[in-house]
Amino acid sequence: MDWQEILFGKEDLPFILEVVFRTAIMFLLVVITLNFTGKRGVKQLSVFEMVMIISLGSAAGDPMFYKDVGILHALTVFIIILICYRLIIWLITKSEKMELFFEGKPLCLIQNGRFTKEASKHRGLGSDELFAELRNKNITHLGQIKSAILETNGTLSLLFFKDEEVKPWLPVWPDEFFKKSKVVSENGLSACANCGNTTQLSPASMHTCPVCEHDEWVKPCDDIRIT
Repeated sequence: MDWQEILFGKEDLPFILEVVFRTAIMFLLVVITLNFTGKRGVKQLSVFEMVMIISLGSAAGDPMFYKDVGILHALTVFIIILICYRLIIWLITKSEKMELFFEGKPLCLIQNGRFTKEASKHRGLGSDELFAELRNKNITHLGQIKSAILETNGTLSLLFFKDEEVKPWLPVWPDEFFKKSKVVSENGLSACANCGNTTQLSPASMHTCPVCEHDEWVKPCDDIRIT
């Protein structure tokens, strides 16, 4: 086992000092390039901007420790990426179609306490992930939500019902939601575990949701939201 090659590869020890110098330069170049984009946080990044970040990272990585990759090559890549970014931003400001193509559009996930048809077709955000986001905002059930919009940058915007308008609907807390069953145990309101639709059911037989045709039900919750 050749520890010299394991630790230093095919380069000699002095090359580590060069790696330090290369890394510092590339780090500064990445920071400067990102400052030119005008972004201040990851939450503000759209899909194509994330692609830009990944491209910058890939271009910055190789010159840090590959001796045969020059810093000027990476700088050229940075300049091209920045030009493309600025061009795309300009196109987005001039055309709604280009904005829709590169940025996408907000997605309405919940309307009047129930999952929308649009949400059922879009599987980019799983129910577990969505429920976790709702719980983080002190939401116990969908009946507290008038509207929920998934923004193009991945954030979730919520509009709440007034306390007197809250209705019994699908719970989002695990200890209540995972009590779902295909068999209704008692007469009264039951919430569809798939779409959130609430309807009066009896325990006489199995039932199918009239909205989404799902057959699992949960006892709805009617708590008001505590902020």
